[in-house]
Amino acid sequence: MFGRRQSRRRADPDVEIPEGPVNWRRLIGYLSPYKSRLVLALLALTVSAGLSLVFPAVISTVVDSVLVNADVNLLTNITLALLLVFLVRSVSTFLENYNLNYIGESIVVDLRRQLYNHLQTLSMGFFVKRRVGELVSRLSNDVTIMRTVLTNNVNTLLQQSLIMIGSVVIMLALNWRLTLFILLLTPVIVVMGAVFGIYLRRTSTRIQDELAGATTVADEVLQGIREVKSFVREPYEIQRYDSAINRAFRASVQLLRIRSVFGPAVAFLGFAALSLILWFGGREVLDGRLTGGELIAFLIYGLSVAGSLASLVSLYTQFQEALGATKRVFQLLDTEPDVQDKPGASELKQVEGRITFNDVSFSYEERQEVLHHINLDIAPGEIIALIGPSGAGKSTIFNLIPRFYDVTDGALRVDGKDVRDVTQASLRQQIGVVPQETLLFGGTIRENIRYGRLDATEEELIAAAQAANAHDFIMEMPDGYETIVGERGIRLSGGQRQRVAIARAILKNPRILLLDEATSSLDNESEQLVQEALGRLMQNRTTVIIAHRLSTIKVAHRIAVLDKGYMIELGTHEELMARDGLYAKLYSMQFREDWLEVASGD
Repeated sequence: MFGRRQSRRRADPDVEIPEGPVNWRRLIGYLSPYKSRLVLALLALTVSAGLSLVFPAVISTVVDSVLVNADVNLLTNITLALLLVFLVRSVSTFLENYNLNYIGESIVVDLRRQLYNHLQTLSMGFFVKRRVGELVSRLSNDVTIMRTVLTNNVNTLLQQSLIMIGSVVIMLALNWRLTLFILLLTPVIVVMGAVFGIYLRRTSTRIQDELAGATTVADEVLQGIREVKSFVREPYEIQRYDSAINRAFRASVQLLRIRSVFGPAVAFLGFAALSLILWFGGREVLDGRLTGGELIAFLIYGLSVAGSLASLVSLYTQFQEALGATKRVFQLLDTEPDVQDKPGASELKQVEGRITFNDVSFSYEERQEVLHHINLDIAPGEIIALIGPSGAGKSTIFNLIPRFYDVTDGALRVDGKDVRDVTQASLRQQIGVVPQETLLFGGTIRENIRYGRLDATEEELIAAAQAANAHDFIMEMPDGYETIVGERGIRLSGGQRQRVAIARAILKNPRILLLDEATSSLDNESEQLVQEALGRLMQNRTTVIIAHRLSTIKVAHRIAVLDKGYMIELGTHEELMARDGLYAKLYSMQFREDWLEVASGD
């Protein structure tokens, strides 16, 4: 995979969006599912734009025929015809606006769904390197900008192009000399728009980046509001968010300054051009090559051309602004997961639960290996405890078993099958994870437990809660299983969250269990209830535990001691104590007090 050139790129939060053309064919491809509505909108747009060209011609007729000849009947007929024209134009404008906006909202849904679905396929390494606020900004702000490009801007482009082309054709028919005079003035506006467009694109990209940064700050703070308040860091976080918003504000002011200069400059050129048209056209009337009514029509058509040209120039700048958002969205969509199923990967059916590490090494970064030549064979139903100093590699081993990351060297096997040869989904169906920091979703207790198996019956769900020692406290709540747990389960205590997570794992009924034992912060009663629930959960399951307490060590059949990425000791508690190595040292430092407490309580 690393040896061949690929169109997609690996996730890297520090990769800047490269300069270069946007794949417009790909962008416009999002219109394909809505071809029928698009055709109807374009037909309505064509009718609306064509009818917009009728009014100046009518004014010319009124001035040259009706007013000169005092023909009241002709005036009445022209008025009735105009009312009909305006009615048809209103209907066509409705059809145009409704269908284009329908397409636009549909594209927003399509893009967000596609982007969200793709994010679900990306590997853990991607989310470790990216911040949630940045991704949320891509899903919201950038997608909205892309919608504007594909609908509103395309609508404006086509409509103003038709009006401008039609006006120029009619003007050529009226007086080609005056028309050529006008066309000589247009390159100045076009060049000015191109120059301003470059600055607008760069500034707009900077604004979107700064807004994404501000969104990230807000997301982090709101998710960690408990820590913010416990450390009394509200003023600091307010200042940090203010700084992020101010950076976005300064970029916005710079964009506003550019637009403020650009608008009046174009307006001046437009009015100057009209003044020159009036001067040149007046001479044409005096020389008899143009009537008064035709001059008035010519001025109105000239205004239409100037307005269309200004709209197109403004549209160009908006396209430039949208380039950054489009590239960011496509960059995410083109990011490949680091961990992928092999073509033809097999399904891992019901397993016994043997886990084998064969000379496994792993590195998050190419030059920094965090696991070195790990050899470990875990029998079905065996409980293995992992202990070691911080940074020893315990969590990395955890992440390799469900294949959140792929081993760098060696092989990791489940029931003799290399995990890279089976699908990720079928592998993870066999594995249950209870992390140290339990994450619950913000819905009800029922929804959080049923997350373990969505098709579980009510009886199975309650049985899982009872096995996890969770049913009693759930029923004591006013809403029972319908109790809302709040953001990340904040309305439940630590022990309650742990028991809900255990119930979720019991309901899943996995053959392999990964426990980051987390009872050290619980009170004695909660710890006892959680330990009882964990005991039921571990029965007849292959279990790997990151151990923090001696009570966890006691239930393990064997203990693997890790240090600096190496597995330096493996055996039972008695064997490792007799060896008098790192385990004995950790025991004497960390576990002796727990051991005395447990012994005195037995």
